[in-house]
Parts: sequence; C-alpha cells; structure tokens
Amino acid sequence: MTMGDLDNTSSERIFYFDIDNCLYSPDLGIHHLTRARIYAFGKDIGMDSASVVDTCSSYYKDYGLTVRGLINHHGIDVAEFNKKVDGDLPLESVIKPDPALRQMILSIKTRRWAFTNAGIDHARRVLKCLQVDDLFEGITYCDYTEPDFPCKPERRAYEKVMEESGVKDTQLCYFADDSVSNVKTAKEIGWTTVLVSKLPPSTSATTDYHITTIHELPKVLPQLFM
Repeated sequence: MTMGDLDNTSSERIFYFDIDNCLYSPDLGIHHLTRARIYAFGKDIGMDSASVVDTCSSYYKDYGLTVRGLINHHGIDVAEFNKKVDGDLPLESVIKPDPALRQMILSIKTRRWAFTNAGIDHARRVLKCLQVDDLFEGITYCDYTEPDFPCKPERRAYEKVMEESGVKDTQLCYFADDSVSNVKTAKEIGWTTVLVSKLPPSTSATTDYHITTIHELPKVLPQLFM
C-alpha cells in the first residue's frame, strides 16, 4: 500500500478479523493439534516432560504467545519451531472452503483486514483453505524473528495494525475475535468489538457484541451490510 493509498483510506471504516478459531469453528480442533505440537517441540529442546504442559501454559499467560516464552527462555530456532509446529499442522485436510463466510465478508461495507497472532505462513494457509485469501486488504501478523514482537492483547499490537492499515481514528475500527482478552483491549482503546465465542463474556464491559459464530456478524452490525 502506498502513502497515497493510506491517505485515501484513512477516513474509511475498517473491520479487523482475527483468523484462528474465529473465521473457522474451534470445534475443528486446530488449537488442540497446535498444543500437542508445541509440547512435543518443548520436549525436543530439552524441557522436562513432566512439566512441559505447565511451563508452556505459563509462557502463554505471561507472554501472550507460548512461542515468545520459548524464545525468551530457551533461545529457540524460530524456523525450526515454524516447521515442527505451525508448518506441521494438517490444515488442508481439516479446514474446508466456507462459501457462506466468503459471501458474508464480501458483503461488508468496510475495508477488510486480517489481524492475527499467528505467523504469516500459517495465516495465509488458513485463509486459503477457507477460500477467503483474496478478500483482505492486508494481514497484520506476528513476526517471530522480530525481537520482542507485539501480539494481542498488548496495546502495541493494536497500534501496529492501525499503523499498517493507515488508520488513526479508533472510532473507525471494528474487530471480531474469539479471545475475551483480545476484544477487551480493543474496546478499551475505542474500537467497536465483537466477541465470537460459544461462551459468554464475563462482563458487559468486555465487548460491544457477542455472537457464537462469525456468520452471525450481520445480525449484530446490520448497518455495515446495508
């Protein structure tokens, strides 16, 4: 995107879509497959088999992503992590094209941008499996090779996606994510938020809207589809 393009889009509404467990159902079990590979990777690098699950869980809680803890505490080879974890996931056999999702995203009357904590290769694979990879103006992702890279729910991750998409006004931003903590931060900075989860949020202050699947988005924000 050029500077001229950014100037032309800076006053338009934009919808930021999370990818994993948001654009597809968590019932597919991708998160379980991912965790199993993370634990196996941890054992491969010498983590104690009896505590690898608890250690990885603490890294996720403390750093927002387990891989950040693995980088900070174990100095892992990021390329090897990508190969053995994200790159080893059988996405193409689990995630199928979703024509209804594609039509819904096409129908939204805003700019469209993918905003994920995953790496770029994984993000592109998922979007391609769903056959919506051509519908997004851009993808803001986590670059594991970048020192101290930002990730949701850190505020600097939201600042990063706004900068990359050329948006300065938080009132123009809409966001759908399956994580309570991720939508909570977005709401705190002024975005309009949609929690996509079968579990209700703990408080009404967490999110503006709550749906059980991303396909229900037009029901809570019909003005964006008129």
